[in-house]
Amino acid sequence: HGLLIHRERGGSLSVYFLLRPCDPCYDMVHYGHSNQLRQAKAMGDYLVVGVHTDGEISKHKGPPVFTQAERYKMVRAIKWVDEIVEGAPYVTTLDTLDKHSCDFCVHGDDITLTVDGEDTYAEVKREGRYRECRRTQGVSTTDLVGRMLLMTKAHHSNLDNSNYQQHTDNFGKGPKGHSPWTGVSQFLQTSQKIIQFASGKEPQPGDTIIYVAGAFDLFHIGHVDFLEAVYKLAEKPYVIVGLHFDQEVNRYKGKNYPIMNVHERTLSVLACRYVSEVVIGAPYAVGKDLLDHFKVDLVIHGKTEVFPDKDSSDPYAEPKKRGIFRTVDSGNSLTTDDIVQRIIENRLQFEARNQKKEAKELAVFEAMKRQVEGAVPTRSITTQTRTKYYS
Repeated sequence: HGLLIHRERGGSLSVYFLLRPCDPCYDMVHYGHSNQLRQAKAMGDYLVVGVHTDGEISKHKGPPVFTQAERYKMVRAIKWVDEIVEGAPYVTTLDTLDKHSCDFCVHGDDITLTVDGEDTYAEVKREGRYRECRRTQGVSTTDLVGRMLLMTKAHHSNLDNSNYQQHTDNFGKGPKGHSPWTGVSQFLQTSQKIIQFASGKEPQPGDTIIYVAGAFDLFHIGHVDFLEAVYKLAEKPYVIVGLHFDQEVNRYKGKNYPIMNVHERTLSVLACRYVSEVVIGAPYAVGKDLLDHFKVDLVIHGKTEVFPDKDSSDPYAEPKKRGIFRTVDSGNSLTTDDIVQRIIENRLQFEARNQKKEAKELAVFEAMKRQVEGAVPTRSITTQTRTKYYS
């Protein structure tokens, strides 16, 4: 979740957003973050995003999964982002706002604490230079990590499963119960959400229509590098991404893949600046009908293995026959398997830190309730009261 700051840039309203991992240890940039960036951009004309260093994340959250260089590139690839600030400070002060000529900052409607249990926006809140945007329901790093660890094909609908409940207790529940800001909820796709993420742009005369297909699961920097390489193949590219249905992905990937269902993967890919359109539930074989319908000029595949279709045929037989098939090497060998492995290796640290985080959040939440109910004197929790309940 993050921070948005408005400022004037050449007469237009600019927005500054501080992107930080929403849960300890894991710094996956998912469609929930993208949705907040979309909201941020809608508040102004130019969006600047601050991204933390590895050192800052390690100090306040835990060891990051992605390097800071990977995070910088990942955020730059989100289509609502105009500029990023590398090495943004973790705690937002008035000096931070003034340094960037900012009017105010905006954060998601959850709470963010430092390693010492301090509200990272306390100072700007006191000065009335703080606003909020809505958190995206149905996605959290806690939930995504749980899906990776469960190793079951049914993890997308496992909210009532006893093993899944045990996972959420381990990862997102302290000794006194759940924080309202940390935990697991179910993602519900809507047509409105797709419209918000989609570009809505049709191919124009002179565009080179490029088609790629795959799972694009846990959308990560490896996918970004591939799509960027595809985008650079033409002067006026129109990149269409075909996303396979969950059952199809599981057929050729096995294990508990995909981690994200097709609706979640759709938003993740639509948020990428190199993508013009997404085919939801694309056929595995790239056939005549698809190529003719979209008037495809090029079909691209990366260096990853091409699995045969159900009948053992080559899914790219038709584009190869037409002479429009190409293989592109993005120079990045990172896979979804690699991401899962990075996270599993840090599992114990994640459990311990997430429980500690939730305990702090619960203390703050209870203090806020008492303040509203009159049990706490009507003064800001961000002063002496805050210090008492955060510790």
